[in-house]
Amino acid sequence: MIAIPLAILLTVTLGSCLQRVSGMGLGLVGGPTLTLLLGPVQGIMVINVLAVVNAMLTTYSMRANVDWGKFLRIAPVMVLGAIPAALLVANIDSAALLVLVGAALLIALGVVTFGKRFVPEMHGLGPSLSAGVLGGFTNTLAGVAGPVITVYAQAARWPQAVYAATLQPCFIVGGLFSVSTKLAVGAGGFGDVTWLIWPAGVIGMFLGIATGTRIARHVPREKARILSLTVASLGAVSALIRGLISL
Repeated sequence: MIAIPLAILLTVTLGSCLQRVSGMGLGLVGGPTLTLLLGPVQGIMVINVLAVVNAMLTTYSMRANVDWGKFLRIAPVMVLGAIPAALLVANIDSAALLVLVGAALLIALGVVTFGKRFVPEMHGLGPSLSAGVLGGFTNTLAGVAGPVITVYAQAARWPQAVYAATLQPCFIVGGLFSVSTKLAVGAGGFGDVTWLIWPAGVIGMFLGIATGTRIARHVPREKARILSLTVASLGAVSALIRGLISL
């Protein structure tokens, strides 16, 4: 009973630290890990909730660099991606969902790793709305909105400080949409989740954000980003293999 909360404490601490330094990390690290620990439905729902709380804390600490105009062009339309993803989760068996989550994570990671090289510079309302819809879909399905929005932010040439800060309120809205739509369509709940994961997650957030704030000046954002992507890739591959074996 203690093993899962302890694993969540360590996972959230690492993810929150990386998110404070590089702009994303909790969903990338926590999504695959909690999927393996709690299953593809409850694991993603738990990481959605934790990501909302973490993003609230991080938004406050990075508030000076948040571009609220950019936020308003992305966040409100995330619900348009959250609804079909929630319906998909509600109508697919757990083994297939595990495969789908693992594959979606790997695709998202591939996009954020190589997207800057192949995605042309883009501006205007259309690309930002598309990023919001796709981010809402991937966040509801796999607990990660960061990769999609990151590729758009790179293509739109957002300054690094603005990108890292503006992602945070987007994560708040995306997480709220993800949880509420899944609850509304009966795609999942928290009935089987032990209460110990919540204090473990909150403690992990405070530890991770405090550590990330302290080391942010000394650790290059790119190194933190590479570590996030590496840990997430290992977890996504594990989820995919586990799902394939279950099938």
